[in-house]
Amino acid sequence: MATETKSNTPSAADARHQHQILTGRVTSAKMEKTIVVEVLRLVQHPKYRRVVRISKKFYAHDEQRQAKPGDTVRIVASRPISKLKRWRLKEVLARNASAQ
Repeated sequence: MATETKSNTPSAADARHQHQILTGRVTSAKMEKTIVVEVLRLVQHPKYRRVVRISKKFYAHDEQRQAKPGDTVRIVASRPISKLKRWRLKEVLARNASAQ
């Protein structure tokens, strides 16, 4: 009779339930419960070895409609919510100073 020992290390359990988290700036909040977040990355160009800014837009679900254009937000990956939405708003990090 073989005894099974479960390896419940915190790192293995956390890695299985972790979702990707990105930080970016809200570019549009005109849709119902949807925001568009632009995420900037710095990437080294493969040929010229110069650091280049690359931006990508993500559609995120904002249930309470708390994010406004210009805000810095944190979004987390989730199940597909609609055709384009695969992210949820986690928190608003900084408000846009010019909007207030």
